[in-house]
Amino acid sequence: MKRQILLIDPLSKLVPKKDSSLMFALSLKRRGYDVSLIFEDDFFIVNNEIPQMRVYDFEGNFKEDGCYIEDFKLTTERFWDADSKSVLHMRLDPPFDGRYLRFLWMQRYLKHIGVEVLNDPDGVLLFNEKLYAYEHESSLETYVGSSKEGFINFVTKMKDKGHTELILKPLDLYQGIGVEKVSLNDDFKSIFLRKVSQYNGPVVAQPFAKEVTKGEVRSLYFKGKELGSILKVPKEGEFLANIAQGATYDTYKLSEYQRKSCEEICSKLSEYGVDWVAFDILGDSISEVNITCPGLLVEVSKAYGRNLSFDIIDLL
Repeated sequence: MKRQILLIDPLSKLVPKKDSSLMFALSLKRRGYDVSLIFEDDFFIVNNEIPQMRVYDFEGNFKEDGCYIEDFKLTTERFWDADSKSVLHMRLDPPFDGRYLRFLWMQRYLKHIGVEVLNDPDGVLLFNEKLYAYEHESSLETYVGSSKEGFINFVTKMKDKGHTELILKPLDLYQGIGVEKVSLNDDFKSIFLRKVSQYNGPVVAQPFAKEVTKGEVRSLYFKGKELGSILKVPKEGEFLANIAQGATYDTYKLSEYQRKSCEEICSKLSEYGVDWVAFDILGDSISEVNITCPGLLVEVSKAYGRNLSFDIIDLL
């Protein structure tokens, strides 16, 4: 049985009671795995030898529902030999910036000395979570760039199709950060240029999908198998289906078309070692293919009334 190491953000940045990585770590421990946590300050590589990194043991308990975490704390420290007897789970949150790239490059070296890395850094490097979704035939009409002329041409086409509002968002952030709804009666050109300046480059523009008021689907997959799906419904008057901001959620049954789309994407990503995938779906359109640090495992588990981490462990 391989040793399991989870590379995660500092506990101070997480919300432990509903963090997918901590839930997964606790579940691995309950299944009898040798599992530890490592933080970026302790993560390094050296060539011509097996790196020995400081890792942290932990303990914790689930609430009665078996999904949300009652308590969690670090315990003892020890050293991990990064070798072929290990699996490293990359669970650092985006943004996908220079820092994130450096960690992926370092993990490629660990692969070279035999460590199995999930999701594979090569796959994560290749597929942008938003752009890859836009390749699919069901995707919403989308503009990505910093060209004012290109953006205005896109807006003109959207107006001709009867759209009155746009969504503008950064290409590399997460959890709804930077997402803005813009009326085409406003000064949308100035708002676009402000976004370009704020995020130092290309931004995403899409017609506002009114389906979001009825809810956005989050569907979790591992090794091509659906773990579970939920429909997240925004608060009254809101357009972001963010559970942390008050969206409600319940189990959801994918349509045949939605399921086929997810399975096709999973099949392609599996060729690059990307096994843990979380889809965001509006209507029949896949809006995002989350592969950096797929989340909401706790919430989807809660909706189904069982800890879905054990399904992932069974498929490992």
